[in-house]
Amino acid sequence: MNTRLEEAFAQAAQLPPDEQEALAALLLDEIASERLWDQAFAQSQNQIAKLADEALTEFQEGGTVLLDEEQL
Repeated sequence: MNTRLEEAFAQAAQLPPDEQEALAALLLDEIASERLWDQAFAQSQNQIAKLADEALTEFQEGGTVLLDEEQL
């Protein structure tokens, strides 16, 4: 555990129990969410590569239009 996280936990330990519980729930939810995102992203690499290939082919075949930043 790094020093900053140790400091955060030390400060959290000084909070009332209900606030500690809320903070723990928030932190655990965030960790779970990050894991789900990492898994979803890892599993979608082939699909992302396929979409990138399709976009490049479309561009090379002249099937795309350059955006004019002033018209956005």
